[in-house]
Amino acid sequence: MKLLRHGPKGQEKPAAVDAQGRLRDLSHVIGDITPRHLSPEGLAALRAIHLEALPVVAQGRLAVPWTDMGKFIAIGLNYADHAAESNLPIPKEPIVFTKATSCAVGANHPVVLPKGSVKADWEVELGVVIGTRARYVSEADALKYVAGYCVVNDVSEREYQIERGSQWDKGKGCDTFGPIGPWLVTADEVGDPQNLSMWLEVNGKRFQNGNTKTMVFGVARLVSYVSEFMTLEPGDCITTGTPPGVGMGVKPNPVYLKAGDVMRLGIEKLGEQQQTVHAWNPELIDS
Repeated sequence: MKLLRHGPKGQEKPAAVDAQGRLRDLSHVIGDITPRHLSPEGLAALRAIHLEALPVVAQGRLAVPWTDMGKFIAIGLNYADHAAESNLPIPKEPIVFTKATSCAVGANHPVVLPKGSVKADWEVELGVVIGTRARYVSEADALKYVAGYCVVNDVSEREYQIERGSQWDKGKGCDTFGPIGPWLVTADEVGDPQNLSMWLEVNGKRFQNGNTKTMVFGVARLVSYVSEFMTLEPGDCITTGTPPGVGMGVKPNPVYLKAGDVMRLGIEKLGEQQQTVHAWNPELIDS
């Protein structure tokens, strides 16, 4: 299934995409798409719904496809060629950091540059959404704990990330720096998460072309690994790293985001996003 939430801020309604690509209203069946709906039992109940009997609705403003994300975990340098363009070695173990959950926004939400930003960058990434509590799970069993997948743009302020101390988090968690969606696509519909093409454009120019098959650490390894260090709960999201082509890696002169730029990105089977970049404006953050 392709699940989403849409509508005015604070009035979002749940919906699903039917086989013909039409939006079907779920709001009379469930109040919202919450972590409990992402459990195996919750997803089974959603799959049992006869979508064709539900009203067709027009898509409104897109929100994060599910509510109450407890943790937004990110993985760094998880594509060997991205590590190379960053002039950093390939990690021997996954690099784990966090994005603030407050940075998560819908797929097409404006990206607002923080005050003083000079090195904002883009990163198309595969997001992994947890459906079952995971603690010390084996790599062989790890995918059983995954509810589904989504597109993530891991927007990053490189000066904050690299030049202002050793902690990546402060360059990763700025408001609007985590567009997610348009959909949460359930794992059964995606199949193998290690063979999905992905891309990103800025102002119509293609910067990133990649495929999840070139990850250093695959999804199963990441879920297993992260579950050694923290309990993963339903609704938690792991964003799994980016292929080469980020602005910081452009030679000889890096390219960074500025107000007016438009990012378009997508992942096979998971849909597309588009964001316009804006200068600091708190009203846009809360739109």
